[in-house]
Amino acid sequence: MSSKLPSSQKSSSGFLIAFLSAAVLSFTGILIRKVSQDYGLPALILAFWRDIFVVVCAFPFYLFIKPQLLKIKRSDLPFLIAFGFVLAFFNILWTLAVTLTGASIATVLVYSSAGFTALLGYFLLGESLGWVKLSAVVLSLAGCVLVSGATNPQAWQNNTLGIITGLFSGLLYAIYSLMGRHASRKNLNPWTTLIYTFFFAAIILLLLNLLPMNFLPASAKSPSEMFLLGAQWRGWLLLILLAGGPTLIGFGLYNISLGMLPSSTANLILTSEPVMTGIAAFFLLGERLTQLELIGSALILAALLLLRLRKPKKIEDQSLPPTI
Repeated sequence: MSSKLPSSQKSSSGFLIAFLSAAVLSFTGILIRKVSQDYGLPALILAFWRDIFVVVCAFPFYLFIKPQLLKIKRSDLPFLIAFGFVLAFFNILWTLAVTLTGASIATVLVYSSAGFTALLGYFLLGESLGWVKLSAVVLSLAGCVLVSGATNPQAWQNNTLGIITGLFSGLLYAIYSLMGRHASRKNLNPWTTLIYTFFFAAIILLLLNLLPMNFLPASAKSPSEMFLLGAQWRGWLLLILLAGGPTLIGFGLYNISLGMLPSSTANLILTSEPVMTGIAAFFLLGERLTQLELIGSALILAALLLLRLRKPKKIEDQSLPPTI
């Protein structure tokens, strides 16, 4: 169903949903780290199983409870395929950035999406771009630098290819946000968008994994390596948990927030994910935040506070898309 909400109420609801999305997505890194370290699963193989298990986990709900969510207009199919391409190649560039620069630098570079989304949203979607939003972008990026531990200058030196790859991953993350916002304007249900996007992304990742001559690093060296986990049922369960938990719920909530907030605002809220990952890792893995990481967390939270206190523009007020 769809409904109309006052701008302030809609902004509050969207902010909360985006924040919940970041909280749920914060468990993604922990589960990916667990699967990668315990089972040595190459990143692009993991990305394929993650995406296809999202579809597998969600499909029974769509089929038996809300079958109407599987219905789309033929005219929307090219857009959803393109959306899947963006998600798939975002996964690829993010993986390459981690391989070339390390996780800390890659984290900072992928959250350059906050700046990209603010600029592209202004020029392409007519979203506002004032000093408050720009200040929030600067604060969040500075916070990500500190939280990720990317303060060592040597990590940035002599790594031009890795930095360019990381920036392009941030650009694709921004494009994903803009396409999610555009999907809401096309009145596509956010959950419908999610299942088709992940389905097409899984197909693309499968094809890329099966390309000969190790076309991409961290991909399958042979078709049989796609089933590297073999009979290790615990590894498969972790993959299903990763897909059906933080990925499915986190991206679903993010898609909903993109129908209630400007794409730049929703993407900025998502920069709180590294902070929440650090908190979750503290309780689940015993990892402790350093003083710099605590300062970075405070900067990101300050950026969120700026966004929350910012009065939404009327031009950005849209009707709330269907959420179920």
